[in-house]
Amino acid sequence: MGSVTADIDDAATFPLRPLTVDDVPDMARMEVELFGGIAWSAETLVDEITGPGRWYVGAYDADRLVGYAGVWFDGYDAQVMTIATDTPYQNRGIGRLLLGALMAHAREVEADAVLLEVRVDNAPALHLYESCGFEQIGVRHGYYQPENVDAWTMRKALV
Repeated sequence: MGSVTADIDDAATFPLRPLTVDDVPDMARMEVELFGGIAWSAETLVDEITGPGRWYVGAYDADRLVGYAGVWFDGYDAQVMTIATDTPYQNRGIGRLLLGALMAHAREVEADAVLLEVRVDNAPALHLYESCGFEQIGVRHGYYQPENVDAWTMRKALV
């Protein structure tokens, strides 16, 4: 399978490639470490990476999956489903690299815009998205369960 590239000038360099079901065990491990009780199950991850309109990409350090991200395209807009970076690899530019890959894919499929939701208390993610040109367009109250935490809905126009 070919390599995917993203044009991100300030991010750490980690090879990217589209994810397959073979990557699910590593994704599931990271989900539990990062999200605890609200982690997606392995079954949900399989459904996500194989579902219609879904595109998932992983970042690697040698053969180790150190980050992953996914986007869903509905024919009009692209929706960021997740961006996750393994704890020991955070703050190394992997999130920005993965977001760049998702944005490049959204442009390739001719999405009008990219949408996402992010916890209102996730300052690093909010900074990343705002620095990449996303605008806050509203709040979804109680979106993240079971904590009942609100989420910013954000959008970046591509056309």
